[in-house]
Amino acid sequence: MNNRKKNLSIKLKYYRQKYNFSQEKFAEIVGSNLVYVNQLENCKRKPTIDMLDKICNNLNKYDKTLNLTTSELLKYNEKHITNCQRIDERK
Repeated sequence: MNNRKKNLSIKLKYYRQKYNFSQEKFAEIVGSNLVYVNQLENCKRKPTIDMLDKICNNLNKYDKTLNLTTSELLKYNEKHITNCQRIDERK
């Protein structure tokens, strides 16, 4: 699997959970749609540079202290790993 896709997946899940958003609300905040965010989080789709910029810009607008860049969005950070489970896998 492409490391950048995996890193992006980790970061998107991290930021979504940090702000306590559903995928649908997160998609609205970053200017996308639910299906696209779901595919990015599950490494099923490769984002465009424009979409990465859009995600960063919209997250920065939401949280003025974040100051997130596209390159940071693709970097691995062990602290950003989350424990996510699918709804149908939860006990």
